[in-house]
Order: sequence, then C-alpha cells, then structure tokens
Amino acid sequence: MTNLKCLIVDDEEVSRMVVRDFIKRTEGLELSGEFDNAVSAYDVLKDTPVDLLFLDIEMPQMTGIELVQSLEKLPEVILITGRRDFGAEAYEYNLTDYLIKPITYPRFLKAVEKAKLSIEDSDQKLVENSSDDILYVKADHKIVKLALSEIFFVEALSDYMLINTKDKKYIVHSTMKALEKKFPENFIRVHRSYIANLDKITTIEDMQIVMPQKSIPIGNSYKSNFLSKLNFL
Repeated sequence: MTNLKCLIVDDEEVSRMVVRDFIKRTEGLELSGEFDNAVSAYDVLKDTPVDLLFLDIEMPQMTGIELVQSLEKLPEVILITGRRDFGAEAYEYNLTDYLIKPITYPRFLKAVEKAKLSIEDSDQKLVENSSDDILYVKADHKIVKLALSEIFFVEALSDYMLINTKDKKYIVHSTMKALEKKFPENFIRVHRSYIANLDKITTIEDMQIVMPQKSIPIGNSYKSNFLSKLNFL
C-alpha cells in the first residue's frame, strides 16, 4: 500500500501539533495539509481527496460533524474530541474511530491501524464482478451496484480512480492496472490516465475520443491497440 495521505482539521494549535508529530513518526502516513477550521477544509476536500482525515468535532463556524455531513465523498475519518460522550457520533456516521484529547501515541496507532485495515479491505473488494455486466464498487463507505453499460470512462486521479457515469462520479482507491483486469473487452486503455468504454464513444478526431461529457486524449503508445479494437467498415 502507498502512503496514506492525511489531513488535520482542528482549531487548537497544540492538538494539530501533536497529530502532526504522530503522523511524521508513523510509517505509511504522509501529511497533505492542515486547517484550523472546517470551512477551509471543506473547500479543499470537495475537490481533492485524501485517505485519512483527523477531524476535531467542536469548532466554530462549522463543526466536524457538519463537515462530515456536507461531504459527498468521505475518506477514512478519525474524530478528535475532548469529550467522551461524542464517541457515539463516530458510530452513527460509520466513521473509522475517535480519539479523546489528550491523544496518546499508542491510541493514535490503534486508530490508524483501523483505517489501514478498512482501506486494504476496500482495495481487495474495490470492484468485484458478480456477472458479466455488473460491478460492485466500494466507495464512500458504501457498496454501489453499477451496470457496466452506465460507465463511460475511468480516469486516474493521483492514487485514486474516478469512475464516470452519465450523472455521477465514484472515487475508488486503486490503480489503473488493477482496474484494467476487472473490466471486459469493450473497456480499453487509451491513455496512461484513461480507460474508455468503446460503446460510449461518439466520434474520434484529432487523437481525441469524444464522449457526451468529455474528450479523452489517445496516448501514442495506446493508439495501435485501441484502433485494432474498432470495427471499421
């Protein structure tokens, strides 16, 4: 597994400093950033996914729970609180764990291990075929049933894959190579960052695949294999 990208959101500087130090001391974790308020964190998280979010509950303007409620796509979330009676919130929202201030390193490691196990489980069960035309995608702590005919293309997004349908996008933790093995023959790797569903292509022009929502570049090293899959008259 690659390093887990972590984000800290806590309005207390001392608390952020402790978590920051624990992240640096822990193999397999990488600090992507930190915020002292949930509003700024929301602006980043809605567009830029991370693996693990260390989130204070009680903050002004927007609480940690309100941030969780506002995000469509949740990473693994470890709540941070000074009150023991907030533990139920972690279970209610199906979050990874919660830490009570002052945080100790052994308890921090225990929560991180829970997150790692959850992500590893997601990797193993990320996309499983139950039939030739159905995929089950584990995303946002849910398992979503997708018909292959719904998928237009898959796009690489750092350490994630973005599965695009007509109306929705599903961020899943995987590699392009792993996903290639899961799809049937009409899904073709056309670029180092794209897998396209041949059935959804509208036109091909200027080394671009045109689909209703997007134009996808055709990589030079993938061009020959891609063209060989097309049924030319």
